[in-house]
Amino acid sequence: MKQSINILISGGGTGGHIYPAIAIANELKLRYPDANFLFVGAKDKMEMEKVPQAGYDIKGLWISGVQRKLTSDNLSFPFKLMSSLWNASKIIKKFKPDVAIGTGGFASGPTLIMAGKKGIPTLIQEQNSYPGITNKLLSKKAKKICVAYDNLERFFPLNKIVKTGNPVRQDLLSIQTKREEGQAFFKLDKSKKTVFVLGGSLGARKINELIASNLDFFEKQDVQLIWQCGKLYFEEYKKYNAKENVQVYQFINKMDFGYAAADVIISRAGASSVSELCIVGKPVIFIPSPNVAEDHQTKNAKSIVDKQAALMIKERNLDTFSVVFESLMKDADKQETLSKNIKELALPSATKNIVDEIEKLIGL
Repeated sequence: MKQSINILISGGGTGGHIYPAIAIANELKLRYPDANFLFVGAKDKMEMEKVPQAGYDIKGLWISGVQRKLTSDNLSFPFKLMSSLWNASKIIKKFKPDVAIGTGGFASGPTLIMAGKKGIPTLIQEQNSYPGITNKLLSKKAKKICVAYDNLERFFPLNKIVKTGNPVRQDLLSIQTKREEGQAFFKLDKSKKTVFVLGGSLGARKINELIASNLDFFEKQDVQLIWQCGKLYFEEYKKYNAKENVQVYQFINKMDFGYAAADVIISRAGASSVSELCIVGKPVIFIPSPNVAEDHQTKNAKSIVDKQAALMIKERNLDTFSVVFESLMKDADKQETLSKNIKELALPSATKNIVDEIEKLIGL
């Protein structure tokens, strides 16, 4: 549809905020090829690299979160906030957006606050089962709140909530047809079970330590590993590529092939990962990070585990891993039940649903 609209999108800090923002932009661009897009991020965060790679312009604000302990960053926070509100206001005045969309992260706070003050309709997309402080604050003025979990009326006004799900990579929607392609891509032995290990793009120390200490155990279980150890840990763990049943990667670009080839997945429980794993529909062992705001990964994982759709091991209980893993591998019925139940939680049309809500806001 030929229509020149200006769309302001803010979200970042982690892939979990950036990729949903890009997915929403891509769907809007598909519907409105003549639309103008501008992203607003935090100056030193990964969105400043990832958003231009996806083909969109981005402006950076000098902003960071408040640390839980006293640091110099905390002392500078009031100045960063004032600077960001001022600069967000200038960006909005110049760009003249028809709508402002926030997907969480530090920069979305000042951006959507100033958009709201200027009478621009705002929509926030909350990925987690337990919202962060930014979205809780923004929800008071937002026109619409798109969520991925039930029971968020505890935090947000009920009349604004729409359950859409979280945007996921579109190449995951056809995962069921890619198993052989995935096995060939990773040169896997088709007679063995494959375990796919994910700790996020930067990596997860506890998961990496767990996998490294259990390599002999995995060999005895006769399984092969695809192990994304993350950017921060690759130098430390790449030596294990010498083992016949282990493939260690810093980052996997063909995630759809990794998911398709996997029989069992070991993963953190960030909101985007959880949404992807529901669509993938494989047995999952979640090991949530306890080091994130409000312990939201544990809450994300628990919402799936409570529906008998995944297993969870908390970091403090990792000594039980071998027992949990071995009993799952030996129980084909359990694997099938977990697969079936997690797939029932999938919301594959999330991106389209969110963009439908944006259209309603702008009156398109």
